[in-house]
Amino acid sequence: MREKKQKRKYRWLRRALRVLLCLCILFIAACFVFDHYVQFRRSDKELTDIFRERNINASIHYYSSHGRTLRYIRSGEDSLPVLLMLHGSPGSVSYYGGRLADSSIRKTFKVLAVDRPGYGYSGFGNPEPSIERQAAMIRPLLDSLHLSTRPIIIVAGSYGASVACRLAIDYPALVDGLVLTGPALGPGRESYYWFTPIIEHGAIRWFIPRLFKSANTEKVHHKEELERMLPLWKKIRVPVAYLQGEEDNIVDTSNAGFAREYLINAPYLDIRFVKGRQHRLAQFEWPLIKQSIFKVYDLVGKKEP
Repeated sequence: MREKKQKRKYRWLRRALRVLLCLCILFIAACFVFDHYVQFRRSDKELTDIFRERNINASIHYYSSHGRTLRYIRSGEDSLPVLLMLHGSPGSVSYYGGRLADSSIRKTFKVLAVDRPGYGYSGFGNPEPSIERQAAMIRPLLDSLHLSTRPIIIVAGSYGASVACRLAIDYPALVDGLVLTGPALGPGRESYYWFTPIIEHGAIRWFIPRLFKSANTEKVHHKEELERMLPLWKKIRVPVAYLQGEEDNIVDTSNAGFAREYLINAPYLDIRFVKGRQHRLAQFEWPLIKQSIFKVYDLVGKKEP
C-alpha cells in the first residue's frame, strides 16, 4: 500500500514538472513572438511613407556619439527656432508623426526627434542606464545646429524628461527652455515592480523582449542616477513648464513638489495637473502640451546667437 502511494506521489510530481516545463517553454516562445511584433518603432521606410502621405517635410538621419549610432528625425526650415522632442520609456520617434503634421508647430519650429539609446533604431534592446551619458550622446545633435537657430526648447516625457533636464544642467548654452510631461525627477518617486530586478538576471534577460530590456534597465538604475543629480538641479536657469496627470499611475505626483524644491533658479516654473489623466499625457493632451510649448517660447523669445 505504501509503495502504491509513493508511486502516485511521484507520478503527480512528474506531471506537475511537465506542466511547469511546458508553461516555461510557452512563455519563452511568447516573449520571442512579442519581441518580433511589438517594438513601438517604425522603420525608415514606414516613417518616410507616413511623411509622404501627410505631406510632411521631414527626413531621417543617423549620427554617431560615444560609440553608439542614434537615429533622429529632422523637420522644418533651418532658420527656425528648435524644438527637440525626447520620448519616454518605452517609446521612439515613431510617436511624433502627428506632431510633425501640426501646422502651428511646422510654421514656428525646426523639429528634431531622436530615438534615445536602446529604443527605436538607436541600438534597440541595448540600453544606456546613465542619464549623463544619454545627454552626452544627444548633445552632438544640438551642436550641429546653425548658430542662428535659437531658442532651443526641449519637450520631453517621463524618463525622457530626466535626460532633458540633464542636458539643461550639463550644456546650459544649448538649452533655452523645458516642457516636461509626467516627468520622473525625484529619486524613487516612480513605480517599481517586484520583478524588475529579476528581469536583469542573465538567465532570464536573454529571452525578454528587447523593448522591455531597455525600459527595465533604465528603471533599475533610475533612482541612483537621479540621486547623482541632486546637487545639480540649481544649475537649471531656463523656464520650465511641468505637466502631469492627476492620476498618474507610473510617476508619483510628488515629483511636482520635488520640482518646486529643487528648481530654485528656474526663472519660470509652471506646474499644472491634468484632471482625470494618468501617465500617458503625450498621447491624449497634445493641445495642452502645445500650449505650454508656446508659453515657454514666448518667455525665451528670439535669442541672439
